Amino acid sequence: MRHRIVLGRLIAVLLLGFSLPLAAQQFEQVGDYQIHYSAVSTRFLSAEITQTHDIPRSEAMALLNVSVLEERDDGTTRPVNAQVNGTVSELGSDDGSPLAFRTLRDGDDVVSQIAVFRIHADAPMRFDLDVRYDRNAEPAEVSFIQRFYIER
Repeated sequence: MRHRIVLGRLIAVLLLGFSLPLAAQQFEQVGDYQIHYSAVSTRFLSAEITQTHDIPRSEAMALLNVSVLEERDDGTTRPVNAQVNGTVSELGSDDGSPLAFRTLRDGDDVVSQIAVFRIHADAPMRFDLDVRYDRNAEPAEVSFIQRFYIER
């Protein structure tokens, strides 16, 4: 039960984003689906969460969270188990590093894909993602740029 509470807190933190400028949550609307994404330095995650979910907590590491919600006719949303593939690279670079995503679940309420990656001080980073939320449709392409700061 404690593991479920910790997992729920991690996912809630990642889904809601932080009030810090480093981790603004964003989403793209694709038909009836919302593709939510956020990236945050792992130094902002608690030691308990990082230990429980085997996430390295470091100034030089960040975590990308992607989740998909389907909008229903009654105005509610439901989580969708999406497959995410993608790369991260420094802005202007042609060589992207692949992101290794894994699934975090909290019952039927939340399904999230996360990937941990190395950040560079004050360097804008580009994320290029393919999000497959429907196996009968082409994956949605999501790209964004985010800058991370490392305190020295």
